[in-house]
Order: sequence, then C-alpha cells, then structure tokens
Amino acid sequence: MNQMKDLYQLQKQAKKIKQKLQNTHVEAEVEGVTVTIDGQQEVINITFSDEAYANKNKAEANLVKALNKAIKRSQQIGAEEMKDVMGGMGLDKMPGLQ
Repeated sequence: MNQMKDLYQLQKQAKKIKQKLQNTHVEAEVEGVTVTIDGQQEVINITFSDEAYANKNKAEANLVKALNKAIKRSQQIGAEEMKDVMGGMGLDKMPGLQ
C-alpha cells in the first residue's frame, strides 16, 4: 500500500514538473540568432538580427548552435527539477538512478 501511495505522489510531482517546464522559457543566442524554447524542448520562437542574415550558411550554422545550446540548458533545468523530486522521494539512493 505504501508503494502505491509513493507512486501516486511521484506521478503528482511529475505532473507539476511538466507544467512548470512548459512555463519555463530558455533563450540562447549565437551571433544574432536567438532561439527560445520551453522546458520541454518545444521551440517557442526563433529570431535573426539583420546582421545574421548577411551570410546564409553562417546563419544556418548559428541556428543549429543556438538550438543545441537552448536544448542543453533546458535538459539541465529538467534534470535539476527531477533530481529534487527523486531526492524527496528517497529514489536518488536506488542503484542506477545516480
């Protein structure tokens, strides 16, 4: 019975984290290319400065860099959120979850 209660609490926490991540926006900029994604790694917005348009190949490369940078930050934020929940539930002590 206690495991069911723990599982329910974990699901409840995961739902809260998912909602929080949807409302968390991460922005990354590389040489005039700015990407905004949410904590679930959905693209919210992409903008290019006038200077970024000057060289198409460079702009494309910078877009990839900015997307990767934003995704990495988003993953770090998500990992931190989950670490707090896992620790609170005592699950951080389980083998393979460290």
